[in-house]
Amino acid sequence: MSFPRATGILLHPTSLPSRGGIGDFGPAAYEFVEFLAVARQGLWQVLPLGPLGYGNSPYSSTSAFAGNPLLISLERLADHGWIDHARISNLLDHGGLVDYEEVRAGKVPVLVEAACNFLNFLKRASGAYRQRFDRFCKENSWWLEEFVLFDVLRDFYRKDSWNQWPRELAQREPAALAKARNELGHKLDVGRVIQFAFWEQWHALRRHCALRSIRVAGDIAIFVNYDSADVWVHPEMFRLNGNLESEVVSGVPPDAFSETGQRWGNPLYRWDAMKEWGYQWWIQRMRWATQTCDYIRLDHFRGFEQFWEIPASEPTAVHGRWVDGPKGQIFEKLREALGGLPFFAEDLGYITPEVNALREHLGIPGMAVLQFGFGNPGAHIYLPHRLTPNRVIYTGTHDNDTIVGWWTSCATERERRHIQAYLGPINDEGIHWAFIRAAQGSVADLSIVPLQDVLGLGSEARMNTPSRPDGNWRWRCAPGALTREHAEKLAVLAEVSDRLPQPCPVPPDENFTA
Repeated sequence: MSFPRATGILLHPTSLPSRGGIGDFGPAAYEFVEFLAVARQGLWQVLPLGPLGYGNSPYSSTSAFAGNPLLISLERLADHGWIDHARISNLLDHGGLVDYEEVRAGKVPVLVEAACNFLNFLKRASGAYRQRFDRFCKENSWWLEEFVLFDVLRDFYRKDSWNQWPRELAQREPAALAKARNELGHKLDVGRVIQFAFWEQWHALRRHCALRSIRVAGDIAIFVNYDSADVWVHPEMFRLNGNLESEVVSGVPPDAFSETGQRWGNPLYRWDAMKEWGYQWWIQRMRWATQTCDYIRLDHFRGFEQFWEIPASEPTAVHGRWVDGPKGQIFEKLREALGGLPFFAEDLGYITPEVNALREHLGIPGMAVLQFGFGNPGAHIYLPHRLTPNRVIYTGTHDNDTIVGWWTSCATERERRHIQAYLGPINDEGIHWAFIRAAQGSVADLSIVPLQDVLGLGSEARMNTPSRPDGNWRWRCAPGALTREHAEKLAVLAEVSDRLPQPCPVPPDENFTA
């Protein structure tokens, strides 16, 4: 589908300058939305919002449906009476990098305490609170019940992967599951409440965006973690052997950036089984995504046409092969179920004519990254003069160095010469504003800029370095970094490039309880 012409900012909520050592859905998020409104930005793009797994990557989640508890604002819980404000008065309050272990140690026990308080309140409550929580549990039982059981068991077994649990639990024997549910009943209730709090706060924040004509773009990783509720609950949908271990895993082949390719390690789907079941799991996943965001970025779109299959025994991605994916059939099923395809595709890297043909046939916009456009003539497909409206242009993405960091340390002399020829001499505003103006002035319907590029930050603000196993996803915006000058410059640019926000549907005015 085509999108109304707009501009927006890429910022994951963990990067907000919230109290508690990590960004969340609290006051800093609402301040950021007000900045977007003043800056006349019509889009806020986030990364996946699921609970974190390996490497604290939002693309490595323990569930395709649940929310990340670390994003819950304790301040908002206190405002709604879940916990006393004094209990959170000594929360870490710094704008430095996220220390996930420190954050978990400080925040999770308080979340559990707040959830227990809420459960005690429900014992004597009636009316809106009780009804709202009960409705959430009932409407979301199709994913919620299995996820909270998985999450509690995973915690009980000290984060060991589910295939390391006792055999009867790993193989989901009914008697063992029933016994676990009975013995862990209170912890399961706490897990339900924490997910309720997450989605209450997210829907409240999203409504706040919609009232200001700001759409939210979410992000869906094509693959899921092996150590996830999804694989534990539905092993028949994945390429597992008799011991419930992965036969083959995901990745991409060697290229100019990596001699050994990238071995991501996610289990691969049994697309034949998914087709036999009418792609119902994918329909549920995408329906849920479109109910929680306005637009969806499909990560690694190429994998729907062909994916790189690596034997699980291989330590690198070198000895893999391309295997056909479900191609357009899955999207026709999604279109029938959802009534449309509000997606855009991450189609970067080596993309075959077949992948482009599939994307164009489906009417799904692709991406263009301006930072990639100056390396050689083949890269010019990312430059503004080669784009079409049905496109999403970025200065860079979460996987790139910042524009200033790249220009300072990585850009070749050839790239520098071509950039100055194309964009003109770089003035006192800096290379980042030259890139932002070029992106905004392009014909692409959507133009998205990482917040680091708006602020002109260097490599210290990079969000992710692909293939680096740790140290990623930690950057946070400093308190007070967003100024009225930034907002005014963005607002004028949005106006002159015809990217002013357009009204969007506003969810009902609900009495949110968290």
